[in-house]
Amino acid sequence: MSKRVVAIAGSYRKSGVTETVVEAVLAGAREKGAVTQFIRLSDHPIEFCTNCRQCTQVPGEARGSCAQRDGLEEILCAVEGADSIVLGSPVNYFNVTAIFRRFQERLLGYVYWPWGQNGPTPRSKQQPRKAVLVAASGAPGFLIPLVTGAARALDITARSLGAKTVGKLWIGLAAGEPDHKPSPRTLERARQLGMRLA
Repeated sequence: MSKRVVAIAGSYRKSGVTETVVEAVLAGAREKGAVTQFIRLSDHPIEFCTNCRQCTQVPGEARGSCAQRDGLEEILCAVEGADSIVLGSPVNYFNVTAIFRRFQERLLGYVYWPWGQNGPTPRSKQQPRKAVLVAASGAPGFLIPLVTGAARALDITARSLGAKTVGKLWIGLAAGEPDHKPSPRTLERARQLGMRLA
């Protein structure tokens, strides 16, 4: 049976650096026979988390249900049916984009946190999925995990979605021109990572 790989991209620019690299990861997975799906967060209505914590109150391993009815449920159902995920975001002002952060905050239903308990407890410690993380920045790529919050945000999101990170691509110097293109070397690295997901 074919593996299923779902990518979630928090870029505002269609076919920009982040989306191009995420697509290259998916292409590598398809080469190995995987079925892929690309989810652009800007195409889905996702409301802000209101911190009502309704989704955290019922015990059990099943994800808590959010009171808001928007595009989130469709995305999470796709992820929960996947074997692997790809998470991508440009670095905007030292972190993931606002739209990616909005998505991340809405993952609260994956923890149990009843009123009166000091902190949240993961509903499950299982990590049945693999993840590849992608971030693009105007600064050199090696600085992304050192001086921005993007790497941590992507990793926390992967863990929240029950995925263990098996690969990371930090793309730097992506702001030198209006229509910057990833290098062939970067695209090949992305393709190889995608093959590991299938």
